[in-house]
Amino acid sequence: MSSKYGFNVARVLVAIIMLLGGAAKLAGVPEVHESFSILGLPSWFGYLIGACEVAGAVGIFINPLSALAAVGLGSVMIGAVYFHVAHTPMEQGIPALVVLLLSIFIAIKQKPKLFKFAET
Repeated sequence: MSSKYGFNVARVLVAIIMLLGGAAKLAGVPEVHESFSILGLPSWFGYLIGACEVAGAVGIFINPLSALAAVGLGSVMIGAVYFHVAHTPMEQGIPALVVLLLSIFIAIKQKPKLFKFAET
């Protein structure tokens, strides 16, 4: 498999995971909002993170914004990894760590295209 396909697989995986997680937060699914109350964050914060996840899942496919979207999603995943390390069994944090690493990979690969909307 060429690196182009690997990169696209990484983008699709991150986008699907973040889109589903973000949609669940925006829909107000109680189980996905529990972590925010455990961390002492206000209830609206879960909706904000959900909106960021959905926006990032879309933005990751817009080449001039893809690196920025990946950095934003990676930042969200840092918070998720922290939550799992501090409040759950370590193995529950593995998916968040994988998405964090994939987001870093995408950001690095897309950095040269950052904000290049018009090629001359």
